[in-house]
Formats: sequence, structure tokens, C-alpha cells
Amino acid sequence: MKRRYAMGSFLAGAAAARAGDEMSGPALLLAGYAVGGSATEASALLAGITVSAAVGGPLLGALLDRSPRPGRLLARALALYGTGLVLILLSLGPLPLELTVLIAVFTGLLGPALSGGWTAQLPTVVPHERMPRANALDAMTFSLASLVGPALAGALAHLLGAPAAVVASAALIVFALPAAWTLPMGRDRDRDRDRDKTPSAASLTADLAAGIRAITRTRPLARATLASVVSCTGLGMLITCTPLLGERAFGSAAEGTLLLTCTAVSALAANAVLARRPRSIAPDTVIWSSTLLLAVALVLSATGHPALVVAAALTAGVGEGPQLAALLAIRHRESPERLRSQVFTTGASLKITGFALGAAVAGPLATHSLPTALLTAAGVQLVAALSFHVFRAGSC
Repeated sequence: MKRRYAMGSFLAGAAAARAGDEMSGPALLLAGYAVGGSATEASALLAGITVSAAVGGPLLGALLDRSPRPGRLLARALALYGTGLVLILLSLGPLPLELTVLIAVFTGLLGPALSGGWTAQLPTVVPHERMPRANALDAMTFSLASLVGPALAGALAHLLGAPAAVVASAALIVFALPAAWTLPMGRDRDRDRDRDKTPSAASLTADLAAGIRAITRTRPLARATLASVVSCTGLGMLITCTPLLGERAFGSAAEGTLLLTCTAVSALAANAVLARRPRSIAPDTVIWSSTLLLAVALVLSATGHPALVVAAALTAGVGEGPQLAALLAIRHRESPERLRSQVFTTGASLKITGFALGAAVAGPLATHSLPTALLTAAGVQLVAALSFHVFRAGSC
């Protein structure tokens, strides 16, 4: 099965789905603002489609782990997610905002399929000895999506209108369906499923509890998850600050989006180097050292000096990109086979929650004092590094 499924198909499908996902946020914001004329309505749509991921991730992962053909279940989840985006667009205006947000909430339940759900299937595509390089390439699709998605959403909204950007994001997700549908099942999954045909394994609730235990009781996985979630909280603070940072450093809030582009390009380049030498640095080392790089980037950005702000954006990418690749590598290494999808989707859900928390905290802080918000975010990154080492010390 692994020989018949090309790694190129996996990466192309992942890149398309994730680019569509990265497009969907800005596109919904623009569409909500264009129809409702209110930033509050626009942000409500984005909040609705992200907040439910914390619930959807573990459940979706458990279903993927229990499925005899997880690729087909993944394809159905992608199809429903794309359909949900179109339904959100069609309901804007004709339906009350509350109902539209409710549609966004149900759509967001499937969001982790585009990140953790897809990546969890990687071991069925490539043999074990090729996993380090394949993992780095998979991480690159996240950076590529974060670079292309928002830019494409903005360009389409400018040329054809915000609704066209939403439709395009759904189309990119649907484009990934063949790659997901044909994902191999893998011999390991067959063996584990036969072994687990017992009353205890038949319960979805028991599977969910087992997945939580796998994350919290496997020390390398627990410390990497905790450090990455705390670090993602700091990243949420940074991204929330970018419009004000662009205005302060370059005289225009729109320049803040260019800083995010610099970060995405830097992350993509860093992971490209890592893909060439995937075993050069242990993933556990990358996890904590990347948070220190992010802390340095945030301190540089707090100066407000244009050159240092650009340097900060590039430094942040060097930290963010390899951190994701290292986190995925640790999940692949430490996850029990029959719980792999759940570990990945639950981890993705926790990171989304951390990001949302950071964004919520950074708004009032940045309004009061931008440097204070950025330095606080740097402190959060230091806490992330410290949490990793406290966990490691506890294991001795």
C-alpha cells in the first residue's frame, strides 16, 4: 500500500487543504465585514469556526483511529468542512447572525482534520526510515499554507469580492479530497484493530480517555505538548499585535501583514534546511530552543525600530517552523499506533485554544501599551521553555 501511494500526493493534498484553511479565516472576516458592515460580526464568525476545534479535535481523532479506512473518513470531513464554509457564506445576510455563527461552530468541529488528522496518516505513506525527512516536508506545507492562504484571500477579495475568496478557500479544501480518499490503511492498523476487538476498545468514551492518558502520561509527549501550547499562546499574542506593530514601525497597520509574510517565508526556509538534514538536531532540543528564539524575536519587535522589527519577524519564523516539525516528529515517535490520530487532533485543538487565549489577552494589553504586550509574549515563550525543562527534570 505504501508503495502505491506517492508522498507527492500526500503533500499536495495537505498543502491544498491547509492553504484553503488559512484562506478561510481572512476570507470570512472580509465577507462578514462586507455583508454586515461590522468588525464585531466579522470577528464573531472567525471565533465561531475556531472555538469548537477544542471539542472536535479529540472526537474526530478517536473516530479516525477506529475507522478501517481513515482516509475516507478524512475525505468526508474535508468535504463537510468545505460545504460548511459555503453555507456560512450563503447564510450571511438572509439568516440572523446567531444562526450563521452556529453554522460556523459546527463547521469548526472538523477543523483539526486539516492539520492533525492529515498528519497522523503519514506513517501509512512512508516507511519508518524515511519518516524524519517526510515529517519535515509535511511541516513545510503548514508554512507554505500560512504564506499563500492569506495573500490569496486578500488578492481575490480585492479583485472579485470577499465571497469569491470564501468559495476559493472551500474549493482548495475540496481539491484535496482525492489525496485523502486514497490514503492507504497500512498493515499496522489492520493488526492493531484485530487485536483491539474487545468490549473495552468498542467504547468511544474509553478511546477518548485512552487518548488523553496517552498525551498526559507519556512524558516526552506531555512536555512537548505543554511547551508547544504555551508557545502558541505567545504566538497568538504576537499576531494580534502585528497591525499595531506595523503602524508603529512603518506608519501603516497594513504593513503588519507583510511581517507575517516574512515570518512564513523564514519558517518555510528553515524547514527546507531541516528536511535536508532531518537528524541533525533532536526534536526534543528543537522544541525548547525554538521558544528561546521566539522570545528573542518578541524582545526585538518591542523596540519598534523598523530594521529590528523585520529581523524579529525573520527570527520568529526560524523558531516557529522547526518547532512545528519537531512537535510532529515527537508525536509520531511517542503516539501509540491505535491512538495516533487522536493524539494529533487533540494536540492541534489544544494549540488552537492556546492561540485564541493569547489573542484575547493581547488585545487589551496592546491597546494600553504595545511594548508591554510584546514583552509579555516574550515572557510566555520563556515559560514554555521552562515548562519543558521542569517536565524533564521531573522524570529523573
